[in-house]
Amino acid sequence: MSSPRTLPASALLAAGIDAALVLVFAAIGRASHGEDLLGVLTTWWPFLGGLTIGWLIMRAWHAPQRIVYTGLGVWLWTVAGGLLLRVVSGQGIQPSFIVVTAIVLGLFLVGWRGIAVLVRRIRARRQTATPVR
Repeated sequence: MSSPRTLPASALLAAGIDAALVLVFAAIGRASHGEDLLGVLTTWWPFLGGLTIGWLIMRAWHAPQRIVYTGLGVWLWTVAGGLLLRVVSGQGIQPSFIVVTAIVLGLFLVGWRGIAVLVRRIRARRQTATPVR
């Protein structure tokens, strides 16, 4: 059992996956514009901030792989917080960027949780279908 100040390994793993996928989002976007690592980090940090806000508000560490509450909440806060931080920091946002951001981060942040649920269900079915010897 974890203490109140220690996150369970599953929450740390989920937070790491989320942060990595937000980095992949930034890298893909910047690569499509032919920009360097500094450009990737410039795009990443506002959405990493939004992700952090989402994790805190949704208390995502309680059920990090849950799709409906955690996944959707973290996704929405990541998009909204990231876009707000971009505006506040003087980075531009275009309507097309908002749409692409929402779609890609939705696929990434909710999608991996959906895959995790499917994998758990398949494993559970295999365990119950396997006869005990």
